[in-house]
Amino acid sequence: MRRFDGAILGVGTTSGTRLVVGRWARSPFGAFADVMVEDVAGRRLLMAPAHVAGFVATTYGFDDVWEGPVVARREAAPAEGAAAASRAITVVAGPLRLRAVVGPRTALGRLLRTVPRPLATSSSFTLVTDPVARLLVGGVRTRGSAGGGRLETYGATDVHAVVAVEATWDGADLGSLADVDPPVRFGFGSTPRRPSLTTVTTTVRG
Repeated sequence: MRRFDGAILGVGTTSGTRLVVGRWARSPFGAFADVMVEDVAGRRLLMAPAHVAGFVATTYGFDDVWEGPVVARREAAPAEGAAAASRAITVVAGPLRLRAVVGPRTALGRLLRTVPRPLATSSSFTLVTDPVARLLVGGVRTRGSAGGGRLETYGATDVHAVVAVEATWDGADLGSLADVDPPVRFGFGSTPRRPSLTTVTTTVRG
């Protein structure tokens, strides 16, 4: 069993590119970040450090893998003013430059925070949350497998909306913020359609 504690950023852009950034504070591989990219043509790319790329690539499905440093940092929130609740996540990986502005907690985030963390992050609790997620949050699942005999579970504990994004690829603008639509196809489920930052514990068995 491998456990990953961190956050998943899921955003779309008006170019049709959809990006999923994992920012993992604790994992069997130490702290790291990775990026999963699906372009408008449906081509799926993993960007990850060399020491984790193999594991991620055999847990999910990709057409290409880029190995190299992925830097994902959280900017400090403004000290004062109406934007004080906002913060940003910046990501640098190969040709990708991304800055996502994170806004208020969503209604789902407020609900998730009422669940005790040990319960919310347990694999067994996903037997309850998976059918609810399928019904209420299009494309999202909390339990399943992308193949390779590995069972994955996702225990979310908070969700914040993403309210703006700036992204370039090799210097070319990827456009402004858009929904994650169509859903990404890296694993057995997608991130939420609405751009978001989800605090999550992922458990992989097998």
